[in-house]
Amino acid sequence: MIYIKNKSEIEKMRKAGKFAAELLLYLEPFVKSGVSTLELNDIAEAYTKKNGHRSAPLGYKGFPKSICTSINQVVCHGIPKKEDVLADGDIVNLDVSPIVDGYIGDTSKTFIVGGKTTPEAEKLVADTEKAMWIGIEQIKPGNRIDDIGNAIDDFLTPLGYGIVRDLMGHGVGRNFHEEPQVPHFRSPRKLAKIEPGMIFTVEPMVNLGTWEVNFDRSDKWTVRTKDGKLSAQFEHTVLVTDKGYEILTKV
Repeated sequence: MIYIKNKSEIEKMRKAGKFAAELLLYLEPFVKSGVSTLELNDIAEAYTKKNGHRSAPLGYKGFPKSICTSINQVVCHGIPKKEDVLADGDIVNLDVSPIVDGYIGDTSKTFIVGGKTTPEAEKLVADTEKAMWIGIEQIKPGNRIDDIGNAIDDFLTPLGYGIVRDLMGHGVGRNFHEEPQVPHFRSPRKLAKIEPGMIFTVEPMVNLGTWEVNFDRSDKWTVRTKDGKLSAQFEHTVLVTDKGYEILTKV
């Protein structure tokens, strides 16, 4: 069941989204060579607590940390660790999901450590961000959820990328993951109509090689590309309005 938010809930989601955007922006200067992903996690947690909020990932179904940090071939759900130290040329996705007054803002960005990497990796990052915006542009009443993934697929597949199929965008509100699921790949069937008051994420996960992934059996969270090639992701939480959309996770 897709939950349509009322005016009060939408306003709370605006506040949660705004803080999520501020948190990601706050972390950006710390994304540099020599910094561990655990340090980034601790900086995020301290900033979140200082502002009177909580981190949704912490303890969620056993997740041990406050943010997700996914380096290079890690697609998503990377667990921050002391031994995972960033180096110039790495790409790393930071996924933050703070809880503000009971509601969750969810956003992520792939950073290039040191500002420069291989041309192939730079293009992957740029194309993944562009794909997210192409998907978001499909959000308006009268369209369907599958229009989002179809548009993303039409852009990425001709470029030779693998679009991850095992994980998708999702509704978000009081709960971390709600209906609808939002594919970032072509859907074989028609999905739900897009209606005002819906709030969900658009978060394409894009691989340089195959779309296939492996789920780490030891930590039960980390998702990696099956062929070991790079992966990138961008994510925004989006509100459906009467005429189109509003990005909630921006400063």
